[in-house]
Amino acid sequence: MQKLLPEVAAWYADAVSGMVFEVVAIDEESRTIEVQFIDGEVGEYDRPTWKSLLLSSIEPPEDWRSPFEVSAEDGLDSDNAIIPDDWSGPLSKFEPEMIDFGDDFQIL
Repeated sequence: MQKLLPEVAAWYADAVSGMVFEVVAIDEESRTIEVQFIDGEVGEYDRPTWKSLLLSSIEPPEDWRSPFEVSAEDGLDSDNAIIPDDWSGPLSKFEPEMIDFGDDFQIL
């Protein structure tokens, strides 16, 4: 196995631990590589530790979304408002001036 440079959004498998993870960020200032494992856990490696890993580059796993509970329906528009057929209710019979909200509330 060759020593791989970290790339954001790339997936790797560690031959020793068997861990599968994605690089989510590279912090040049602190010289760390932030990763997210297949189970959703987040971690980081410093540069010397990264160089010591026996890594292979892999394709994203089929079930990589499962820890995040992302489904195909999540991509659909979830901002659809639910509008009731009948807007009448017990409070619809009151006019605003009939309700005493006290001195601290004013209807503009």
